[in-house]
Amino acid sequence: MRETFVRTATALLDDPRTTIVLADISAAAFAPAARRYPDRVLNVGIREQLMVGVAGGLALTGQRPIVHSYAPFLVERAYEQVKLDLDHQGVGAVLVSVGASYDRAAAGRTHLAPADVALIDTLRDWTVHVPGHSDEVPGLLRDAVCGQDSAYLRLSTQSNARAYPDAGDLRVLRDAGRGAPLLVAVGPVLDAALAAVAGLPVTVAYTHRPRPFDTAGLRALAGTEVILVEPYLAGTSARVVGAALADRPHRLLALGVGRDDLRRYGSAEDHTRWHGLDAAGLRRSVEGFLAAVPVAA
Repeated sequence: MRETFVRTATALLDDPRTTIVLADISAAAFAPAARRYPDRVLNVGIREQLMVGVAGGLALTGQRPIVHSYAPFLVERAYEQVKLDLDHQGVGAVLVSVGASYDRAAAGRTHLAPADVALIDTLRDWTVHVPGHSDEVPGLLRDAVCGQDSAYLRLSTQSNARAYPDAGDLRVLRDAGRGAPLLVAVGPVLDAALAAVAGLPVTVAYTHRPRPFDTAGLRALAGTEVILVEPYLAGTSARVVGAALADRPHRLLALGVGRDDLRRYGSAEDHTRWHGLDAAGLRRSVEGFLAAVPVAA
């Protein structure tokens, strides 16, 4: 996804309104673009807060900045600047992260950012894209850059086997019939989710755009049992799902990265297993949820 992003963002520099703002991360990959557009590929060094502040200033002049770094540096470290220099000023930028929740697990806690989407959720009217395949990245990035509002594009080393570029709204990939439990998978957890419910009477829908969430599609598909599988902090979208279904009885199982600090390094695959986001872990959670009998009021 990262290589696809670099190629697509470089091509978008043909539009003189586009500027790329970096804080050392991926600077080498953008070096050819910087030589061609030295005034519109800006590397501020390891100063992530400044990177976002520069983007806010560029946006105030009419530029469309693409701001890029690792997720914990881009969203968590520079959150105050995102809040003030973009959101409060009412200007738009496109934030593009790598690293996802625990892609760089071997680098330790400084490089883990499962709470990034939850933080973006505290801001106003942001679009959030979580592609599940590199082939979904170009269209999402082009649409975001050609827009005016702020967007967050969350890239990962994890990937599904197949791309679904048109899955902004919920796309049904497995239909178990009317009233069946609904599982919504976001981004690169789709393949594990599909494997987890093999043989179970569960409808599976996919999206790579959790914000704005396709609430109309959710209401059309959901029965009384909804399972949400997200590749970031568990429960991030529970508020949205709960509000969309507030007028009908339902049960919700929200799965994602847990809140425990595991205090381990390991690999991304290790963390997927530890957080129960592999197919076996998801299967255990789904079966337990479906087997539970609701307590009568």
